Amino acid sequence: MHLVRRRLVVPLLSLVAACAMLTGREPVTVDVAGVEPLPSEGMEGRFLVRLRAQNPNSEPVPFDGVAITLYVQGERLASGVSDVRGTIPRFGETVLAVPVTIPLSAMLAQAVGLATGHRTGLDYELRGRLAGPGFGGVSFRSTGQLVPS
Repeated sequence: MHLVRRRLVVPLLSLVAACAMLTGREPVTVDVAGVEPLPSEGMEGRFLVRLRAQNPNSEPVPFDGVAITLYVQGERLASGVSDVRGTIPRFGETVLAVPVTIPLSAMLAQAVGLATGHRTGLDYELRGRLAGPGFGGVSFRSTGQLVPS
């Protein structure tokens, strides 16, 4: 039994040490670089969101998949996933394309808010995760305001 515990504790301690070494890493910055319409499906809107991911670190950041959720005025508006793979180079950037879906109910709720004149701008928050190898990965968050012209 003692040998079994040792075989479990050593890898666990190694994992904790590896996680501790990652704490000095600066966060990856991810911003919306563009949005393009896609053919809609049924009662949903579809868009291709282009994300610009910037890595301010001296080590490259590999990723294997991305998931995003867009909130407008605190309400979930759209979400999407992509199995895109790649690496954000050290002190570099890359652009990722993620298809997103907007349910009809979310589109209607936002349209009603704009039509009633209760909103002069739309506060948004983009949350997401770049999946990494093993237990790795990078979560990100971006906020701002969309102001109608």
